[in-house]
Amino acid sequence: MAVSSDDGPPPTPGQGVGPWPGGSDDWPDGDHWDPELLEHGDARNVVDRYRYWRMDAIVADIDRRRHPLHVAIENFTHDSNIGSVVRTANAFAVAEVHIVGRRRWNRRGAMVTDRYQHLRHHDTVADFLAWAGEAGMIVIGIDNIPGSEPLEGETLPRETVMVFGQESAGLSEEMVAGCERVLHITQYGSTRSMNVGAAAAIAMWSWVVQYAGPPGEGEVSR
Repeated sequence: MAVSSDDGPPPTPGQGVGPWPGGSDDWPDGDHWDPELLEHGDARNVVDRYRYWRMDAIVADIDRRRHPLHVAIENFTHDSNIGSVVRTANAFAVAEVHIVGRRRWNRRGAMVTDRYQHLRHHDTVADFLAWAGEAGMIVIGIDNIPGSEPLEGETLPRETVMVFGQESAGLSEEMVAGCERVLHITQYGSTRSMNVGAAAAIAMWSWVVQYAGPPGEGEVSR
C-alpha cells in the first residue's frame, strides 16, 4: 500500500557524475541504463554501481537481495524522524518500512531514498499487528521502558519486524502489548533517551551483523 509523504528537497547538485564519457556513440548496452542520465549526468545520492541506472532498475536489483528484516515506526504526531529511519532502512536493504498511524510523514530526512525503499501504511496499531501475525513476523519493540532487556548480545529473530515509537513518547501501550519482547540500547551518559533515528540505525545494524553477508557481487562496470 502506498504511503503519502510531504515534499522534500531535490537531490543536491554537484555530488554526482557528468554525462557519460565519450558521448552517445559510446553509451553502454542494457535496459537498466537511463538515457537521460547518460546524456545529462547523474547527480543522485546513489552508490557508484547504480550511476546512470533507471530508478526502477535499481529497485529491482535491490529486491533480489533484500533482507527479511522489517522496520515499523508509529506516526501519530507527524514524527520528523521517520525520514531518517527510511534512509537507514534503504542503506541496509530492509524488506519494508511500516508507517503506523498517520499516512503523511515528513520525508526530508529520507533524502529521496524513499523512492528505492518499499513502504507500507497501517491505519492503527491493531492493523499492523494483524499484518505481522498473518505474515508470521516476530514483533520486537525497541524502547528503554521498564522491563525491557539489553539489545547488545541478543540473538535476534531472522524474520522479524523491529518497531519504534515516536520521539519522546516512545512505544504506545498498545504496541508494547503486541510485542513478543522489548529491547533497549544501553546508554552511559546523562540523557534519558537517544534520538529514535539513531536508535533505529543501531538496532538495524545489530540485525545485519548477525545475518547479512558482504554486499552482493556482480556489480555493473562503468
